[in-house]
This record gives sequence, structure tokens and C-alpha cells, in this order.
Amino acid sequence: MTIREKGYSHWDGKLEERRFPWWPISRLGIRLAFKKKYFRLLLFGALAVVFVFIVGIYISERIEDFRHMIKDEGQLLKIDPAFFYTYLSNNFMLFMMVMIALVGGAGLIADDLKHNSLQLYFARPLKKIDYLLGKANVLVFFFLLITLVPGLVFVFFKLLFAGNFEFLKTYPWLPVSVIGYSLFITGFFCLYALLLSSLSKNSRYVSILIVAVYYFSDILFQFFFENVKKDPEFGLLSLRVNLQQVGAWFFNLKPKYAVPWYLSLLILLAVEAVGAVVLSRKVRGVEVVR
Repeated sequence: MTIREKGYSHWDGKLEERRFPWWPISRLGIRLAFKKKYFRLLLFGALAVVFVFIVGIYISERIEDFRHMIKDEGQLLKIDPAFFYTYLSNNFMLFMMVMIALVGGAGLIADDLKHNSLQLYFARPLKKIDYLLGKANVLVFFFLLITLVPGLVFVFFKLLFAGNFEFLKTYPWLPVSVIGYSLFITGFFCLYALLLSSLSKNSRYVSILIVAVYYFSDILFQFFFENVKKDPEFGLLSLRVNLQQVGAWFFNLKPKYAVPWYLSLLILLAVEAVGAVVLSRKVRGVEVVR
């Protein structure tokens, strides 16, 4: 009788936990995003606006030097909470966040579903929450790069150009508002992108959904507001309007539409809750049992 050699052995090592098991997923996702076509150009376009606002801060502090270039003094720049709100919630910034979600986030989960990669992820000592955090942090990195970082940079340059802390004495809560609203819209767009990415194995279809859902909600609002009745409550149909309404509250400003900000907040939180539930059900695998 032939005696075969044993070709395997039992592993008796110790399983070590990583402090941040989601980091390799995030690192890979960020690296792949930079390799995508036009993504760097898209990110540069979003950050280019930052320099325009910094120039505006400088001009506001050196207004005497630029007065001869401005005909209407009523249009002189004023750096106040509305200035920061305008940067963080203007239509262009929200559009850029949608585009970053499209290019950098459409395939985050869809590609894993397409290639049946979830089993490979969860064959390792990786929990579902770690997987989702790893994917979400790819978008968090880019969203905070164009929202939170510039917002705090504006505060720094305002103090630098002014040469005093009067601005913070006048608006001591402003940095908190910048941080709070930046985190809020970042969290919303992360869940929004991951939710849609988990609905299909086709990343191109997800890309269409990311843009279509966002703008369809706005078109729906415009249609009812312009053609049915100019009721500001129709603004609740638009994701863009709801984000701007909540932003006005963060910066202690009067909202554009006469609708309570908390209704907009409830709608956005409902979207996030749906996203969390769907992600929990769609992302499944065999988790390691220790």
C-alpha cells in the first residue's frame, strides 16, 4: 500500500486583530479612484473654487486697495456665515459632490457584487461594519477634502489677513458650523452613493442612478413649483433644496424657502436610514467565527 505524504498542516498561530481593519479597503479605493479617467481633473475643478474664495477673503481685508475696481460699493465682499454657507451649499459644490460620488463611488459595492468578491472579504477576519466603513471612507476622504478642509482654511486665512481674532469673537460658533455641516453632507452623500451602488452589479447603471435620482428630485420640485402652485413645501421633494435648507440652519441663516428646516432634516435622515437598512441586507457574506 502506498503511503501518501501529508500535504497540509493545522495552523496553530494566533489571530491578531488590526486596529483599523477597514484601512486597506479605503486605501485601495482611494488609489483606484485617482486612476480613473478624468477623476483628477474633476477633483481639481472642485478645489479650484477654493482659491476664488480665498482671493475674496483677501480683497475684503484690503478693500481700500481694490475700491477703484468696484463700481457698486453695495457689492463689496462681506465675510460672514453666509460666505461659508454659500461655499458649502451652492449648486456647483453640490453638483461636484454628486460627480465625485458618480466617478469615485458608483463601483465601490457594485463591482464587488459583480465579481462575487464579498465572500473573499468576509473569509477574512472582517466584519460587515468594517467592510462598509472601508468603502464609505473612500468617499469621506474626497468629500471632506472639498468641504471641511477649505472651510477651516477660510477661517484661518480670514484671521491671517485680518491680523486679529475679531472675526472669531463675532462668530465663535462658526468653526463648529463648518465642521457640523461638512460632516452632515458628507455622511448623506456617502450613504446615498453606497445605497445606489448596492442596488446593481453594473457600475454604469449605478452612475446613471446617482445623477438621475438627484436631479429628478429637483426637476420634480421645479415642475410642481412652477406649473402647479408656488408652494415652498414642494421644495421638500428636492434633495438639493433639503440640503440647502438644513445648511441655512447650521449657519444660523434664514432659509430660502419658508419651510421648517427640521422637515428637510427628517427627509434626509429618512434617506440615510433607508440606505443603512438596504446596505445591511445587500452586503452579506460568511463572517469568520472565532
